[in-house]
Amino acid sequence: MVAVCDTELIGKSFEDRGLFLKITESFYKGEEATEREVVTFLKHATIANLVGKRAIKCALDNDFIEEANVIFVAGVPHAQIVKI
Repeated sequence: MVAVCDTELIGKSFEDRGLFLKITESFYKGEEATEREVVTFLKHATIANLVGKRAIKCALDNDFIEEANVIFVAGVPHAQIVKI
C-alpha cells in the first residue's frame, strides 16, 4: 500500500456532490519523497491512493493511471490504483 498526497492537503477534508475526501495525518503523513522515489514506490505497489495535483501529475506522467480514472472532490484530484 502506497499513499501519496500533496503535503499542503494533509489534515484537510473536502466534500462535493455527495463525495467526501478526508486526508488524515494518520494515513497520509509519512516521509516526504521525491518524484523519483514516488515512481519507485508505485512500481512495486499493489494498492495506491493518490491525492493532489502533484501526486496525480506524477502518476499520469509515468503511466500509472489514466486521466479518465481521476475524480475531483471540490477541485482536488484523487485516484486509486489496484493491481491484481
